[in-house]
Amino acid sequence: MKRIVDILEERVGAALCKVASLEDCAAMVRASADGKFGDYQANGVMALAKRLKRNPRELAGEVVAALEVDDVSESPEIAGPGFINFRLKNDYLAARLMEIAGDESGRLAIDKTEKPQRVVVDLSAPNIAKQMHVGHLRSTIIGDCIARLLDFEGHNVIRQNHIGDWGTQFGMLVQLIYEMYPMLQEEGDDVFVNPLTYINGMEISDLEGFYREAKKRFDQDEEFNLKARERVVELHGFDRTISTSINMQQNRSAWKTYQIWKHIVDESRKHYQPLYDELAVDLHKDNERGESFYAEMLGGVVDELKDKGVASESDGAMCVFPDGFKNKDGDPLPFIVQKSDGAFLYATTDMAALKYRLKELNADKVIYVTDARQKLHFEMLFASARLAGWVGEANELVHVWFGTMLGSDGKPFKTRSGQTVKLGDLLVESIDRARAVVEEKNPD
Repeated sequence: MKRIVDILEERVGAALCKVASLEDCAAMVRASADGKFGDYQANGVMALAKRLKRNPRELAGEVVAALEVDDVSESPEIAGPGFINFRLKNDYLAARLMEIAGDESGRLAIDKTEKPQRVVVDLSAPNIAKQMHVGHLRSTIIGDCIARLLDFEGHNVIRQNHIGDWGTQFGMLVQLIYEMYPMLQEEGDDVFVNPLTYINGMEISDLEGFYREAKKRFDQDEEFNLKARERVVELHGFDRTISTSINMQQNRSAWKTYQIWKHIVDESRKHYQPLYDELAVDLHKDNERGESFYAEMLGGVVDELKDKGVASESDGAMCVFPDGFKNKDGDPLPFIVQKSDGAFLYATTDMAALKYRLKELNADKVIYVTDARQKLHFEMLFASARLAGWVGEANELVHVWFGTMLGSDGKPFKTRSGQTVKLGDLLVESIDRARAVVEEKNPD
């Protein structure tokens, strides 16, 4: 079943072309803002009249005479300088409703798109070793709604959960587990401890407490801090492309650090996956493409940007300077992809992710769903990707953004203790409040 607006677009467009002796005319049909003027309105006559240097109301009369809409609408009415108003026939509406009611496919007689696309939707993105908080709610829900709508329309939708599972903070988390299980530090040839033997049964029931303890030790204990930094080097230098058995023998300490990191990620998933299930959001392990997934691509991305002349050195850092972006002093604003010390940033990871989605997943469209604070970042990301030549004419990059959830004090929503509101706590309270309302109004 075609949409009514599409049917009217087609019929009005044909009438415009017939009257003007043209091959292509814009009908510009939309739903009426006020029902007293009808159900739909065609606004294309004014633009055509200007083009033909004709009186628009006179031209509208000729278009109405050429229209063939008797099966759909009552007699079209001309309003104002040349608007054409349509009021649908009751019999036509009744037949449409009966067709919808009789559709056993569950699609309500809505046709799928004739031009399906591959669409990547980036949504949710929780951080590992931290509980999801209220700020993750809208990225998760809005992103899932967009993905469902596109899927219903007939597009090939690829959900991507860009979890925060890579970075310097994992050094302190891994080191804390090393110290909780001293046997993990055995390195002799005659004694090799498989970390999985010890940590597979270890549940991190209190993610926040685990993270806080690691952060406290990192900030206050100089020896712990040093070892944590060494764990980061081990983790980031571990070659995951080599088979585990070879890698395990060549670099036992790095292999153990990697296994412990994996355990922390798996334990974190036990906390956020139930929330997705509770919300009926279609996100699972298979949808995850965290920061770690792109870690081995970052150097190549920076090299490519340099080789193409897209990135240049500025104060020791490698930067892209896309056109149109200025700082408060009016100087070109840099999109930094590598720091002066050689470290990569979120921008580098996002560049690698966007290239992967366009070139490996062959996405026609990529949609990011995040809060408004990242608006400038994504504008510069998209511009930088275009400079790199990754974005074709048919590709579309979209940032769907939303505001910050604020408390009654006008500041980001937090508990009375100043802690971020946990999403799990919010859902429990929401269910309890809803249940209380139902039980009060309808106890049976």
